[in-house]
Amino acid sequence: SFLPCLAEVFPMKIYTRTGDAGESSLYNGERRRKDDLVFEALGDVDELNSVLGVCRHLVETVVPSDADEDEPSSSVAKQLTEIQSRLLDAGSAVATPLTSEQTAKLKRARFPAGCTEQVEAWIDALDAHLPPLTNFILPSGGAAASQLHLARTVCRRAERKVARLTHELKDVEPEVLTYVNRLSDYLFTAARVVAKVSGATEVCYKKV
Repeated sequence: SFLPCLAEVFPMKIYTRTGDAGESSLYNGERRRKDDLVFEALGDVDELNSVLGVCRHLVETVVPSDADEDEPSSSVAKQLTEIQSRLLDAGSAVATPLTSEQTAKLKRARFPAGCTEQVEAWIDALDAHLPPLTNFILPSGGAAASQLHLARTVCRRAERKVARLTHELKDVEPEVLTYVNRLSDYLFTAARVVAKVSGATEVCYKKV
């Protein structure tokens, strides 16, 4: 089962055999098929987190370790680490449907307040150091920047799944959807900043 950041601290085996028949448990104990929309959303959020781990490593290889703190790119790796933790929180919220009657677990899995505003502040700070956009940009700008663009597309896929859970099933609090939406904007901006600091060229779209 996918129970991000909600496990108690106790020894546990890697495999349990409880999902061998194609079902898994939500945080409230409810059993659902593994192709249920909630697990589709959890899988996309988990994939995004893994892609961000690669992004963080690549960013750390591009940004000098002695970079000035005023240089916006110096904070990207740290921000990505923070985002990875918040994505576990998002997964916890997704894994605990609002229709659950277990109030204590709903309270524990609630998505933290203020996270979207934090991402918006990061976007504004990064964007202040970038030239204005005058063309559509293709995913480019070196390995680190291109990987951030890839993360952005995975983020959009996760957003589409969370949107269905939020609007159609009323199972996820709207703040999770807002956060994931804003996160894709952050990843686009971070990709541009990393491309700039690495000296790589961003490739612009050209109409035939």
